[in-house]
Amino acid sequence: MPPKGKRTAAKKIENVKNAEHKLSVSENSDSDSSEEVTTKNSLKSKQKNKDTKKRVTKRGAKEEPETKKVKLELEKPELKDLNFECGKTTKDGEKWNLKITSWNVAGLRAWLKKSGMDYVLKEDPDILCLQETKCPEKKLPSEAKLSGYHMYCCDSLKDGYAGVALYTKEKPLKVTYGLGIKEHDSEGRAITAEYDKFFLVATYVPNAGQGLKTLPKRMKWDEDFRKYLKDLDLKKPVILCGDLNVAHNPVDLANPKTNTKSAGFTQEERDNMTELLKQGFVDTFRHLYPEVTGAYTYWTFIGNARSRNTGWRLDYFVLSERLLSGLCDNVIRSKVYGSDHCPITLFLQI
Repeated sequence: MPPKGKRTAAKKIENVKNAEHKLSVSENSDSDSSEEVTTKNSLKSKQKNKDTKKRVTKRGAKEEPETKKVKLELEKPELKDLNFECGKTTKDGEKWNLKITSWNVAGLRAWLKKSGMDYVLKEDPDILCLQETKCPEKKLPSEAKLSGYHMYCCDSLKDGYAGVALYTKEKPLKVTYGLGIKEHDSEGRAITAEYDKFFLVATYVPNAGQGLKTLPKRMKWDEDFRKYLKDLDLKKPVILCGDLNVAHNPVDLANPKTNTKSAGFTQEERDNMTELLKQGFVDTFRHLYPEVTGAYTYWTFIGNARSRNTGWRLDYFVLSERLLSGLCDNVIRSKVYGSDHCPITLFLQI
């Protein structure tokens, strides 16, 4: 028995195990996510005194803070572990013979430092289209040159702004820059390459801006660009690719209800996209995958958006309807990092 006058403190320690969230990632939707794991150590005792507190502390329990939050950081997959093969065919069973990749790199020089070119070498597209290069051709680093490709750049007059680039294994019949409209063509937003059987248009569509301050400019672009594409389509079928800066339908972004007044999801921008498709063009991804959710190509750097897959589908391959019979696949490379956008790749039989 304990000595007289001494009391024995009874204690109860509750241990809560960490819950670990299992992650699953698909090729067509980047499902990387992070869960906060809460660890809680609580100490209850019938009688509190200094001696008891000392004994508890020695056993490793922490009184403050009561709740400790731990973030799980997701590891980016290694490029060498990714499979870029495509076994899909047309409805008639024909294998693809043309691969086109499009990527908003958010600054070509920064992208190069993030091993962006390593991805290109592994993907090995016939045509590569880059948006938001932010680098005039005269300032391109040597690493931007790609053996086996012809390179064309459409630069903004404003240094460090917009800009698009085109790499192509086959030399085009003709390459033109812009839309032929002065108010649009100073920003480096479109390259058109004419090939034997089609036109390829690579574009970086203007953003409606914070507070929608440049929405009128965007509306004018949409109208002029739609006419430009329609005129091309009268001559040859068109392949349009790039950052179109619009999430066409609610399924194309994670939080549609809270973004109806945000650039890229205003009713005006969405209606203009609908009008373009009515002119004889097809959004290839939604044609192939009309019900797929969580398929995004852009995630803000703020708030771990990419790890939570809180994204937008802003990047597209749009085809003239008469090319649809040759469509094999449109893949979102959501596991590839290097920008706030990920690359997308089109497989076509032409």
